[in-house]
Amino acid sequence: MKEVYLPLYTGQTCSHVFAALRLQHYVRAVAQRSLRDYQRGDLFSRDRPVWRSTMSFLRTVLNDSNIIIHPPGFYIIGFETFPFISVYFIFLSLVYGVTVLANCLVIYVIFFNRSLHTPKFLAVVNLAVIDVILNTCTIPSMIKIFLVKDSFIPFNLCLLQMFVYYAFISLESYALAILAYDRLIAICFPLRHNSINTMQSMSWIVGVTWFFAIGAITFTTSLMTQLSFCNSVRVFSYFCDYAPVFRLACNDYSMQWASASFLTILILAVPFSFILLSYICILASVFMMKSLDSRVKALATCVEHIILVAVFYIPILTIFCVGFYLGLIDPDQRVLSLSLASCIPPCVNPLIYSLKTREIKIRVLGLVRRNTIGTQPTNPPKNNPFRVYKTQQ
Repeated sequence: MKEVYLPLYTGQTCSHVFAALRLQHYVRAVAQRSLRDYQRGDLFSRDRPVWRSTMSFLRTVLNDSNIIIHPPGFYIIGFETFPFISVYFIFLSLVYGVTVLANCLVIYVIFFNRSLHTPKFLAVVNLAVIDVILNTCTIPSMIKIFLVKDSFIPFNLCLLQMFVYYAFISLESYALAILAYDRLIAICFPLRHNSINTMQSMSWIVGVTWFFAIGAITFTTSLMTQLSFCNSVRVFSYFCDYAPVFRLACNDYSMQWASASFLTILILAVPFSFILLSYICILASVFMMKSLDSRVKALATCVEHIILVAVFYIPILTIFCVGFYLGLIDPDQRVLSLSLASCIPPCVNPLIYSLKTREIKIRVLGLVRRNTIGTQPTNPPKNNPFRVYKTQQ
């Protein structure tokens, strides 16, 4: 066991003291067994009746005391039953490569062009940074499991991955809402756009979303440390997912369930509702325009963002609502669908939205041309031995 808290303080009843002493003896016995058997969740596999009675005793003790048991780590087994899994991991490698290269190109172009230091492109850089970190959190660990054949992840590292993933999936959702806010101000308030949507106000909006997302996820992740894991340590997901992990606990996890449900509303339902309301206002303003050409131009600036919203929210909301709450999706299909829904948006965001923006496209093409011209060999003119020189008569 990695962490065991045995609070034997004055005022405990004899039954609690006796239970804690028995649990301490049990923990010492478990530590002497093979760590590999424990990590695989096969404790007492040779002695099932003893294992069942011990687990029943553990649940009774954990419910009546403040004892917390943390395992050395977990095994991520989400892809063990998938056929042709090697093809899927090759696809994930390509997705990760495109994610890093495209988003880093967007960040580079905006950072080194002062003319792009505007509120709109601050929101674009914010989305690009989030995309890189989000896919870096999950895809390299999945590829490591496939290549090294080692699905074990230490307990603290599991909590760290859980925190980073949910923090940046929250920020991804809020970043799309920020881009919707930019479109709302640009179309509904064109004359006041520069005075409302300033660099200072956009910086405050981005900073508040980061502070809120990191604070909320820190709280929900810290709740996992209050759980005792004395059942299996095999997590059926593609990373240290919140719900599959807390369901392995052998004490009450109703608080973790409530926090997960409330967090889903905060990070998905609230931003998505804001985006829907923004586009309702945008459509109302567009149909009030007299010129058909003005309507088409205004709507054309929103097409890419609408695609990003659909690519991100539709799969995520479907999986969470149908699979997480209703339980109507097969667990294998849930793992595959959730991995695709989490990894594809950071890859396509720069291709659909950022790199197709006119200002960024012009500078990217200029950067490519400059590098192409700079790499062309410059051959000096050769001396012509048959050159004729005119002489003055």
